[in-house]
This record gives sequence, structure tokens and C-alpha cells, in this order.
Amino acid sequence: MTGTPLAPTRPPVPRRFEPRAVGAILHREWRVFRRVWFSTAFGSLAEPVLYFVAFGYGFGALVAEVAGLDYLDFIATGAIAIGILFSSAFPGLINGYFRRKEQHLYDGILAAPVSVAEIVTGEALWNACRVTVVAILTTLVAFAFGVRPGPGVLLVPAVSVVAGFGFAAAGAAFGALLRSTHGFDFVIVGVIVPMYVIAGTFFPLDTLPSFMATIGQFNPLTHVVELLRILTFGTGTVVDALGHLTVVLAFDLLAWFAAVRLLRRALVS
Repeated sequence: MTGTPLAPTRPPVPRRFEPRAVGAILHREWRVFRRVWFSTAFGSLAEPVLYFVAFGYGFGALVAEVAGLDYLDFIATGAIAIGILFSSAFPGLINGYFRRKEQHLYDGILAAPVSVAEIVTGEALWNACRVTVVAILTTLVAFAFGVRPGPGVLLVPAVSVVAGFGFAAAGAAFGALLRSTHGFDFVIVGVIVPMYVIAGTFFPLDTLPSFMATIGQFNPLTHVVELLRILTFGTGTVVDALGHLTVVLAFDLLAWFAAVRLLRRALVS
């Protein structure tokens, strides 16, 4: 018995990246944030106050100047950078893990016309925007403690968005690798803590052993700190600022690709 041969099936056309889907992710994050904003705001305000009290009045009484800056000015940019790191990497890591592993939220989102790349982009963008509030609050706390930066301080929110996106994506990448909550300890102690310690946040890198100072130069947070200091206190040239910005943007791109690849493998494979 013969019949008309069936036409060969074509593979589905890959779905293009759609900003509308990213906007939907951002809208969802905003609705969730409206319910928990107070606890987030409290931590974002209390943390820099503790930094300035402990380091500014503690070590500041012993150390008058560091790297050509008053010590209070020096730690101000460090506190802003640490706030950016914590407020973006931790949500990317912890929320990413629980939404994938425990709540299976991503499975439900993928049932809609949303891709893994759009999920990663939307959540990283949200964390980057939310970090802007943290950076502004930390800057206001610095003003209250007597820090007087230059007009370049107005660019701090822009820096926080750029840096926060990369750290949020990096957190999501690590969250996609974890099999249980026990893995949080390895990421926090093995990655995040060394990242903010070896970054010139509270002391210059050149005071460390040479091998640690070299490692610090590959730390993206180091370049965030230096970029903030150039903008707010004029510690470098425009060329220096562009160099640090290039490193941060390269880190953003690398972290985004890693997060998309690892999350797709964890959800689809």
C-alpha cells in the first residue's frame, strides 16, 4: 500500500530574545518586592551605619589617611561597593536556588513563552535596579558621617546598576550549580567573602602579600571600588575610569553567559 510521503518535519525556529518577556519578569519582581521592602530597606540602611561606626570611628581614630584619602572617605566607597555586591549576589544565589530547586517556579515560567535567557536577564536587571537604592542609602549615610565627595557621586547609581547586574548574574550561575542548601557555605565562604576582603574595600591592595594583591586585580569588585573612588574623589584619570568600567562590563557579559548556560542545563537537561 502506497501513499503520499509525509513531508519532513522541520525543527522549531528558535525563539528570539523578547524585551516584553524581560519586562514581565521585572514586573513580577516588583510585585514581590512590594511585600518585603521594609526588611530589605532596614538591612540596607543598618549595614553601612555599622561599617562607618566600626571602621570610621574605630580604625579611623588610629588611621588618619589611606592611599591619599581620609580613612572615612576611603571606606565610604568600600561600603558602597560591598552593598552592591551583597544586595545583588545574595538574591541571585539564594532566590535562584530556591526558585529552581524547591519552589519549581522556573518550571512554571518556562511553560509560558519565556526563555531561560529572559529569566536571567529580567532577574539580574531587577537586582541591579534594586541595588541602586542600596547605593543611594549608603551614600546618604556617608554624608551623615561627614563624607563630602565630589560631583561625580551623582554617577554612583549608574555604577551600581552596571556592577549589580554582573554580581546578580554570577550569583544566579552559582545557584544553578547547587544541589542542596549546604552549597551556600562554599559559595559564601569560598567566593563572596574573599571577593570583598581582597578588593581594596577597607585597606589598599598593596598592603597585602604580592600574590594576594595580584589575585585582587582579577577581582571585579576591585574595579568597582576603584571606579567609585575615581568618580567621587578624583583618585584617577578618565582613562583609568574607562579601564575599570571595561573590566566590569566584561565581567557582566561573562557572568550572564555563565548564568544562562548553567541554568538552562539545570532546568532543561
